[in-house]
Amino acid sequence: MGFDGNNLKLYRKKLGYTQEQIAELIGVSRQALAKWERGESLPDIDNVIALADLFDVSVDSLVRNFASLHKLQKSDDDKRHIFGITRVNSKGQITLPKKCREIFGLKAGNSLLVLGDEDKGIALISVFADKN
Repeated sequence: MGFDGNNLKLYRKKLGYTQEQIAELIGVSRQALAKWERGESLPDIDNVIALADLFDVSVDSLVRNFASLHKLQKSDDDKRHIFGITRVNSKGQITLPKKCREIFGLKAGNSLLVLGDEDKGIALISVFADKN
């Protein structure tokens, strides 16, 4: 398995960096970084190492860390998705990615049930679509 631009984007967003900031920190153009994230081109090994160092992860982790999660996205019935990373703001609110809202038909005013398991994490379940 080769370099996956989605990993780069996920790490960048997790740490709150823009493409411009990452590009400047490792000495490449923003356009080059954008192409890596879109999978249109690949960084050379020196840039992969620079990215891994910047994100404080191993090269292997940068290249393959999300490989097992991507398998979920490619299920037989294609009904499982990975929507990316979101942040909790100072009020404890999150913004669900646009694709997530579209696929599940979520609109302002819809209700979600929040479930939690201290070992496994948090799950959101659409309770019903409010009629607007």
